[in-house]
Amino acid sequence: MCCGFLVATAKVGKKAMMERSDGIDSVQREIDPPDLSGSLSGQTLHLVPAGLVSGMAAAAALEQGQARLLAGGPLAFTACEVMICQGERVTATMLPLNRLRTWAARRGKNMIRGIDSRLDRLSAPRLPFAGLSLDRPRLMGVINVTPDSFSDGGAFANPYLAIFHALRLKEAGADIIDVGGESTRPNACPVAPAEEIDRVVPVVRSLAERGVLVSIDTRHAAVMDAAIKAGAAIVNDVSALTGDPESLPLVATRKVPVILMHMQGEPHTMQENPQYRLAPLDICDALAERVAACERAGITRADICVDPGIGFGKTVAHTLDIMGRLSVLHVLGCGLLLGVSRKSFIARISAAEPPQARLPGSLAATLAGLDQGVGIVRAHDVAETRQAANVWQALRTGTFPPCPPQDVVSYPGVCETMTPRNRLPHG
Repeated sequence: MCCGFLVATAKVGKKAMMERSDGIDSVQREIDPPDLSGSLSGQTLHLVPAGLVSGMAAAAALEQGQARLLAGGPLAFTACEVMICQGERVTATMLPLNRLRTWAARRGKNMIRGIDSRLDRLSAPRLPFAGLSLDRPRLMGVINVTPDSFSDGGAFANPYLAIFHALRLKEAGADIIDVGGESTRPNACPVAPAEEIDRVVPVVRSLAERGVLVSIDTRHAAVMDAAIKAGAAIVNDVSALTGDPESLPLVATRKVPVILMHMQGEPHTMQENPQYRLAPLDICDALAERVAACERAGITRADICVDPGIGFGKTVAHTLDIMGRLSVLHVLGCGLLLGVSRKSFIARISAAEPPQARLPGSLAATLAGLDQGVGIVRAHDVAETRQAANVWQALRTGTFPPCPPQDVVSYPGVCETMTPRNRLPHG
């Protein structure tokens, strides 16, 4: 390539974004960079960190001024895919960092300012989220107190079983336990807030009393309020606080950290032909609007985590594109959560395995996310995911957490021989 970089121009209207049998969207490749004016009026600029390195390679690149830390490290990026959207046209230019500012300078002061501000936000260290530092992978264990969960078929609808299993996930290495009382799988039926409260509050209260960091997975303000009163410390909302007009002011007033997930449509219709111009960029724009709305309401950026919502209004092709450009979301300056555990896209690109047989694919997607700076991973199989994350951390940084004691962690009222069906933890 005579110019030393590649420019891709994609016409990505609705027809072009239809899923193909090979899972890849058509892209027209060009050699010459686009002739952009100095103004970004009518255009949206995105930087996708690329050329990610770690360990000694990252240290050397940083020392030589050829890289910047990604979200404060431990990964560093040496290049960026510069993506500019104007209408239905998207241009992508891959540039090493040491050429990026020169490239921007030829396009005017507005482009330089746009590049610099985005680089600063991509690089800035993330503040702790809900008291958890994000300098190493954090795990969120999943507890579905529902009769129709896609992942476990209602195995933990009984609160006794849910509490017992949650404590086992905590012992296995979960930093957060995410409790949900409404299934949001495709085609799921809505649950009345009162019924949802009855399902989740006993579990939340029992876990919180034992010092477990609990998040409440709900779209309803009444459920959020009841769960917070019971001890939930985080709100995890698949609608990014848009599903209930009272949810945003409630979270702002109660001053609890929030996870904003992207979803196109509603759970019962979200998989009916979802459409994007370019999925990772559209999701980034949508989440940016929600982050801004939270800040206007008084929620600080440090108390916001974003989630691209894998499987929520996305085809397999969309998911692969999102996973390939996850790092673009660091421009939001928030913690980044990824939920790929047991998702259907794994079966679609593998051998149609049922949810509980998707652990290898879940781990593969999780490690791909960690390689793009994901800070929190939502998982059903916590012990296996913790082992994979620990090995990833050691390989990428040369450091590893101390080996936990062999003795089982003891919780009041819980023991190894407990039979959950006939014994409820005290409290």
